[in-house]
Amino acid sequence: MIRPRGVLIAVLASLLMLASCSSPSNNAEKKTDEAAKPAATEATGTYKVLMATSKGDITIEVHRDWAPIGAQHFHELVEAGFYDNARFFRYVPNFVVQFGLAADPAVTKKWDTPISDDPVTHVNRTGSLSFATAGPNTRTSQLFINLRTNQTLDDQGFAPFAQIVDGDTVVAKIYSGYGEQPDQDAIRLQGNAYLLKSYPKLDYIKTAKVL
Repeated sequence: MIRPRGVLIAVLASLLMLASCSSPSNNAEKKTDEAAKPAATEATGTYKVLMATSKGDITIEVHRDWAPIGAQHFHELVEAGFYDNARFFRYVPNFVVQFGLAADPAVTKKWDTPISDDPVTHVNRTGSLSFATAGPNTRTSQLFINLRTNQTLDDQGFAPFAQIVDGDTVVAKIYSGYGEQPDQDAIRLQGNAYLLKSYPKLDYIKTAKVL
């Protein structure tokens, strides 16, 4: 499993480190987890999500025609409250800020069922959102916000599905002091209990709601 360690901007291998560290569950666990998910409202056309964060509000416009599978999955995650109280746990200056491991590890586990990839139809430009991956068809819940235009990610299969339309200055204020220090396996297994103890300055999403 590829994990985000080291300098990610200068070399091609680093681009592949935009990885969700959650390991695939076996088939029985996947079926159980999928059955446990709440019924979702179908996401159609373009919709917006308001993320109230510890630094202020961010409004995200989601385009289903850019990446329909990812757009629908994000809609389901937001409606389920998955991102509420989740930390922005990874910050690579002039590259990306990453989030998407739940405050409660049981919630992360429940949604640990990969979705299929979308074709890349738009550039990973500044302010766009894409799902993190650990290879083909491994997207689950982790996302990253592009802090600059990262066209090199397009060829790696990272498909943008949304764009920040208000709150870019908020993104610029997200705490970056820990860089890539937080351990994703520890977050996945312990959630905020680990982060609050070891990385208390991390900014976070208070709530995320479909408008």
